[in-house]
Amino acid sequence: MSNEKAAIRQWTKAQSRLGRQAARPVILLSLISSLLGVGLAWCVATLLGYALMALTQGPVNASPVPYLAGFVILSVLRGLCMARGEVAAAKAGFAARKRLREEALAAILSEGPALLRQTHSGVLATTVIDRVEALNGFFSRWLPASVLWIAAPCLILIPVYCIQPQAALILGLCGLTVPFAQALFGIGAAVASRKQFLAMVRLQARFLDRIKGIATIVLAGRAEDETQRIGAAAEELRVRTMKVLRVAFLSSASIDCAMVVAFIVLTLITAHTALTLHAQGMESALQVTLIHGLFALLVTPEFFAPLRSLALAYQDRAHAQSAAAAMMDISKIQKEFSSDVDSLTESHNVSICFDNVSFTWDPARGTTLKNISFSVNPGETLVLSGASGAGKSTIVELLLGFIYPDSGTVLFNNIPTETCPPEKLSHIISAIGQRPVLFAGTLRENILFASPDANEAALAAAIQAAAVDTFLPQLPDGLETYIGEGGFGLSGGQAQRIAIARAYLKNAPVLLLDEPTAHLDPLTEQDVFESLKILAKGKTVILATHSAAAMSFEGKHIHLRDGMTDDQKGSRADG
Repeated sequence: MSNEKAAIRQWTKAQSRLGRQAARPVILLSLISSLLGVGLAWCVATLLGYALMALTQGPVNASPVPYLAGFVILSVLRGLCMARGEVAAAKAGFAARKRLREEALAAILSEGPALLRQTHSGVLATTVIDRVEALNGFFSRWLPASVLWIAAPCLILIPVYCIQPQAALILGLCGLTVPFAQALFGIGAAVASRKQFLAMVRLQARFLDRIKGIATIVLAGRAEDETQRIGAAAEELRVRTMKVLRVAFLSSASIDCAMVVAFIVLTLITAHTALTLHAQGMESALQVTLIHGLFALLVTPEFFAPLRSLALAYQDRAHAQSAAAAMMDISKIQKEFSSDVDSLTESHNVSICFDNVSFTWDPARGTTLKNISFSVNPGETLVLSGASGAGKSTIVELLLGFIYPDSGTVLFNNIPTETCPPEKLSHIISAIGQRPVLFAGTLRENILFASPDANEAALAAAIQAAAVDTFLPQLPDGLETYIGEGGFGLSGGQAQRIAIARAYLKNAPVLLLDEPTAHLDPLTEQDVFESLKILAKGKTVILATHSAAAMSFEGKHIHLRDGMTDDQKGSRADG
């Protein structure tokens, strides 16, 4: 736990260093605004002093016009400063969120689908969207407030001390009590905020899971039970949120108490002095005392404003600490890659080699792949066969760079996948899996997803090669037919043909096929394999399947059992 807290503090400090430069304009404008606020307090105090003296003693000799003009000018300048400060704070928050989201998405994309075996998709979505969004206040409010709560009051005390030293002493003493109260309530705020985030993550993960499996829930007659469980998770989030607000109110109340004490003390001192001078008939001194006393009272809210901003922003700091653990988990995913792999992306002839590759998903379930070795020359086809769980899909994921070997090496043109950035690998690989991912949109948009800049001639060639044109006439709007998320509205065979058209359009030198006909009937399977043979021409192909129809593919054939090839099994038996 102590290591985790230290890591969170370190992450927060690192983010603070990155965000302070963007926060400097906000801090500078806020300091100027505070000084302008002191000037406004002096103008208002002087005008009120003149008015009170005129009511009690008759007309005063001094003219109020300069102070009225000063009030107007300072009000306009302060309004401009505050507006520019808000804009600068918004820009700082936006830039920080953009940077963090890019980092988080890059890390997630570099890990690929294998990450979902370790982390729930709902948690990842919450981290990238909600937790990054919650950090807006940390960069736009907390970082400036963490400087201003000391700088601004100290700056205000200088003119106050010059005008009324006693008031400066009172404000300073009352202000010193605030940090202690903030520290006390801040601990509770951080704990409450962390628990609130966890409750939100649990609710979102549960809700996303249930939406995905809504058909299963309804068929099993568990809709009412799941509704109650989601309701319970929502109630937990409500309770956690109210606890955060309760702590926030207490934190704000501590500042109110300090400010009220300052008001009372300053009022009593000013009133006592003014009554004494009035009794002694010292009218000129009375006027000065009234103006100075009113100035001290009017500047008190200005003195406590940065402390109040700190209290409000403290919740943003608590949110940042709550989000830090999740952001650190994602940042750990990122890997260092070699940039010297341009020769791989420029090549149209790619060889593949597995050199004594071993991999384990879960140590409790044993090794998935055991010292697998094979090579595929450019333009050759390798068919991996074997029962479910033999390790075929694991080999495909290793080739895609979603996971890395525990031992051994996976190479493309003698370049290890560990040194290849994901975007470089994706450039040379087309992959078709058991269930192609289709997005809500038109068929045209889904096919062009592989190559958005492709022209109509290339699109037509891909459609013909994948035999998509065989079912287009049956659709109401042809290529412009809108399909739902996940290919809703298409059969399994039609969805696979869309995936084949994508791969044809991308025209990458390596083609990976992972059980591409697993859920198709025999007739559709045969048709799809014919389209795949056209697609495979001139490419380095690895086909993972347990279908007998795949044996028609020419090339090498390797049969896997228990994470080993038949050759390995035979060698062990001979030994």
